[in-house]
Amino acid sequence: MQLDVLAFAAHPDDVEISAGGTVAGMTRRGKKVGIIDLTRGELGTRGTPDLREKEAARAGDLLGITVRENLAMADGFFEHNSDNLRAIIACIRLYRPDVVLANSLTDRHPDHGRAAKLVAEACFLSGLDKITVHRSGKVLPSWRPRAVYHFIQDYYAEPDVVVNVTDDFETKMSAIKAFASQFFQEGNREPSTPISGPEFFEFLKARAMQFGRPIGVLYGEGFQVNRYIGVEDLTTLL
Repeated sequence: MQLDVLAFAAHPDDVEISAGGTVAGMTRRGKKVGIIDLTRGELGTRGTPDLREKEAARAGDLLGITVRENLAMADGFFEHNSDNLRAIIACIRLYRPDVVLANSLTDRHPDHGRAAKLVAEACFLSGLDKITVHRSGKVLPSWRPRAVYHFIQDYYAEPDVVVNVTDDFETKMSAIKAFASQFFQEGNREPSTPISGPEFFEFLKARAMQFGRPIGVLYGEGFQVNRYIGVEDLTTLL
């Protein structure tokens, strides 16, 4: 199965929070998108890994994605090592995406920046023929995505590109709220976290408006790149 876009995230819900509108827009237009969660989010204050797995499946259905996997790396402690690089390379070679989305380059949660580095490096290494990885006993041929885009998460970062998500913002919010264990839900008595209050939804809306305003749309999602972006026709840009 070849995907158009493969999104990697340190934790279930990272993609929904930061790139949910972008993913929903692509699937609505017929693109095949997958999500690979690196960890089960087992260190999260609220909920359980099993519950978050069910929530992730529901969120993925709302976004219209084709596939979702979890690599079960150690939440908070996964390392930049050959085993984890090879696990990500296997996913890239299996699904052969043109574009990869990854965590923020730097952020409040240290897992985000570490995941960003892992995924970006794996995208390069995946294109080297002499690196061998297997899936289901089969050797996977080399594949390198055309581009890697890092979504912007908790900390503000100046975006290199902004996607208009106005038509898909409500779908994004529904996918986020599918993670009911993590976000605001009336009557939930679990400990509060920086993202569990109702004000977090207002923050997400304000961030989307902040990114959307400079490009003349209501809501946007920002991404950063490690190399500049090329286009064939400047008139196609907003």
